[in-house]
Amino acid sequence: MAASPHTAPARTDQQTRPAPAPGALSLDARLAAAEAAMTVRLDEAAVAHEVRTAHISTEPVDLADVITVPLTPTLQPQQLPATPVAALLERARARMEADGWCAGVLTDESGAVCLLGAIRKEAGGDRGLEADAASVVLDAIRRRFGDHVESVPSFNDAHGTGRIPLRMLDQAASLADARGL
Repeated sequence: MAASPHTAPARTDQQTRPAPAPGALSLDARLAAAEAAMTVRLDEAAVAHEVRTAHISTEPVDLADVITVPLTPTLQPQQLPATPVAALLERARARMEADGWCAGVLTDESGAVCLLGAIRKEAGGDRGLEADAASVVLDAIRRRFGDHVESVPSFNDAHGTGRIPLRMLDQAASLADARGL
């Protein structure tokens, strides 16, 4: 059989791709052009979004709902309260954090303290200062939880952990400082 005069030449693996045309863009130039085009499209979309949502009224955000404080102390120096009762309540809070919290007794066998036990230890025998501090703590508790709370010890014993009693000592110290006690 005779070979057809119109057959294609056989392909070889050694064939190379054609060279790019002399006026073609490089890869970097094409990427830069695509980025510029995308930036224009994003800017147009941002303007369109602003136009479409301009009529929507928004309420201001209360930062107290958004901002939280860290659970660990910061490295910033803390200002000590200037009033005696506030200073006593800060010391009582620090003692409860250090010694631990308990319920049912002023101080348990391991040295943990309740709200009143921490205040009593830090008052150093000054019963007047101790009574003023306990009164401010009860006021802070009643402000937060209502007038049905009978006493500081009953509030302390109603909790399963010392988290809330510690928080109340902190709030009571701020209250005492604000009152100038």
